[in-house]
Amino acid sequence: MTQRFLIFGAGYSARAFASGRSDRSVAIAGTTRSPQKFEALGRVGIDPVAFEGGALSSQLLACLKQATHLVVSIAPDDGGDPVLPGLSGAIATLAPALRWIGYLSTVGVYGDHAGGWVDEQAECRPVSKRSLLRVEAEKGWLALGETAGVPVAVLRLSGIYGPGRNAFVNLANGTAKRLIKPGQVFNRIHVADISGALWHLAERGQGGVFNVTDDMPAPPQDVVTYAAGLMGTPPPPEISFDSAQLSPMARSFYGENKRVSNAAIKETGYSFLYPDYHAAFDAMWAAGDWSGEGQRDARAPMKRS
Repeated sequence: MTQRFLIFGAGYSARAFASGRSDRSVAIAGTTRSPQKFEALGRVGIDPVAFEGGALSSQLLACLKQATHLVVSIAPDDGGDPVLPGLSGAIATLAPALRWIGYLSTVGVYGDHAGGWVDEQAECRPVSKRSLLRVEAEKGWLALGETAGVPVAVLRLSGIYGPGRNAFVNLANGTAKRLIKPGQVFNRIHVADISGALWHLAERGQGGVFNVTDDMPAPPQDVVTYAAGLMGTPPPPEISFDSAQLSPMARSFYGENKRVSNAAIKETGYSFLYPDYHAAFDAMWAAGDWSGEGQRDARAPMKRS
């Protein structure tokens, strides 16, 4: 049977997923709020479908009817998960060919663990409203899968980076900062490993909850320093977190401190392409694709703030 994927929320991670398919016969449709993004989605092999939440259009219903796999990459809003209401109670009828669901969540559901290690069995202590909503969305998708008799893989992602989204870009455009909060660490994940983990789990029909994150929780300022070293430019000055001017959302990220284990996804046989940011940054700099615009500006001039 031909595999047909439907992606709810064809953004940065989903586009990498589509680009990462090895079998070009696999059909992939993906939703976006913006018709202006249709052309860009088509370039990576995604058949675009408009969706703004709420009622499902006839085009989207037709895609669901044929879908063998769902990938959900839309964050919940104040009203909860925007996709679940249209599927709950009718999933077997709406998607009769469905065999697997992948839900992209966040390690933010764990909240703050004072820098300690967490795995998938750790208590979820969400701090922010967005993480509270994520916990409820995870429960909703797992319940939907149980009702439909379909495995659901919840991928809890750490800070996403890759071509076009990384410290090189921030250094080049003058927005990089080295904020110092003693003891603070974050995990990260290269977008290619989100794609790789999704394909790995989908091809095996594997359900469960998995942390998709790197091997190296590290202070955020260290990442900027490492990227600056590769670029051959001085890193920006250190700024105390207490005195930094940050948006409420940016500041809230620093209220959660933990080290996230990825042992469970490795136990399924998945091997990370980029197990730490050193390997990823080395590869992006060598390939010249860090800007997300190809090789031509791998040594782009730096903007000075």
